[in-house]
Amino acid sequence: MIYLYGMKYFYSLMLVFLSCYYAQAQFTDSKDTSRKNGGQVFSAVETVPEFPGGLPAFYKYLGKNLRYPDVARLIGLNGRVVMSFVVDTNGRVTGATPKNCIGAGCEAEAARLLEASPAWSKGMQDGRPVRVEYSVPISFTIGGNEKTNMRSLRNSDYGFVFSIKDTLYTIDEAEKILGRSFDPNQVKAAEPFYNFDKAPKFDMPDKKEVYLIIMKSS
Repeated sequence: MIYLYGMKYFYSLMLVFLSCYYAQAQFTDSKDTSRKNGGQVFSAVETVPEFPGGLPAFYKYLGKNLRYPDVARLIGLNGRVVMSFVVDTNGRVTGATPKNCIGAGCEAEAARLLEASPAWSKGMQDGRPVRVEYSVPISFTIGGNEKTNMRSLRNSDYGFVFSIKDTLYTIDEAEKILGRSFDPNQVKAAEPFYNFDKAPKFDMPDKKEVYLIIMKSS
């Protein structure tokens, strides 16, 4: 696996900030390979695939094109999604897959952004183009120190259920525990909630979608 580490880049968009981490690839002399999607995928190659324009252009592309998911922005969700992807033999990015999840559409947006990127230069090994696997962390960060207001969540088009210390609560119940607002940095993840147990208090047919906000354990 080739890891891209690096500096922090901030892009302002309607008071929402994205910080993206990236750096030049580090390689060993080995030719370790794996099988993935029916083809050979290299973790070390002689000629490294590069984003057109290099690192500064990659920063610019991420900052200009990332769309902060509506639900993530509403919650004030902050977190880092580590994405793995393959630069194919034609230079296209394929198979963008999250290695961890923070939810609320962040993984889908990170995958969309990577797979929509311009073609990279081809990775080369022994004089032929090869598929090369990368890993890159992308951080979703809301600017400022604003707390998330329960009223805003309650009045939105989305429904919310809270998981606090492994117990499920409605917004009204969670408000009694967390207060009228809470620090979004205490949110571990936000994932779709399906109410498999058919609990009436979690039934929200008037909402577009329902999300489970999982709070970090103190």
